[in-house]
Amino acid sequence: MGYQNGLFTERLKNMELNHKKNINLTVNRFFLFLFIVEVTVLTGCSVKYSFTGAHTQGLKTFNVVYFQNRAPIVQPGLSQTLTDALIDKCKAQTNMKYVTGIGDASFEGEIKDYNTRPLTVAADAQAATNRFSITVQVKFTNSLDPTLNFDQPFTRYEDYNSNLDLSAVEADLSNKIIDMLVEDIFNQAFVNW
Repeated sequence: MGYQNGLFTERLKNMELNHKKNINLTVNRFFLFLFIVEVTVLTGCSVKYSFTGAHTQGLKTFNVVYFQNRAPIVQPGLSQTLTDALIDKCKAQTNMKYVTGIGDASFEGEIKDYNTRPLTVAADAQAATNRFSITVQVKFTNSLDPTLNFDQPFTRYEDYNSNLDLSAVEADLSNKIIDMLVEDIFNQAFVNW
């Protein structure tokens, strides 16, 4: 009888072990099933996040018409620099494709003003600081949502010490201003604060 009790106890232990293995296997299968369902749901849904804050939903293409320089002072190369900078910004911060024809989003405009003027005057009636500014008129067209269209000027400036000759700082200041203008234009078109 003692032998049979030992055998019975052994069988009972084996049954408990098998039961625990079956439970673990069932739990593992359940979590695998949940994982597969979760992956299927997440990959089946399309959600786009933009770290730039740009809202270009539905827009697949964009174009930028060459910005003519119609300022009283024409700086060679400024039109091309501005046009290229806006194209590069849109390419870098959206999923839209650049096209040379008509795009879903379209930019056109012209450089209206390019100037420098005294800003502050020192005690000896000489200018202490000059302000260098560029104004661009931009027409933006969103073919999918015309309520986002605009036609407006954008102006940015940089101040510099009047002891410096404009030609010595012009390229650097111009690049900074172009970067700010492009940021303003892009934000107005796609960020919509």
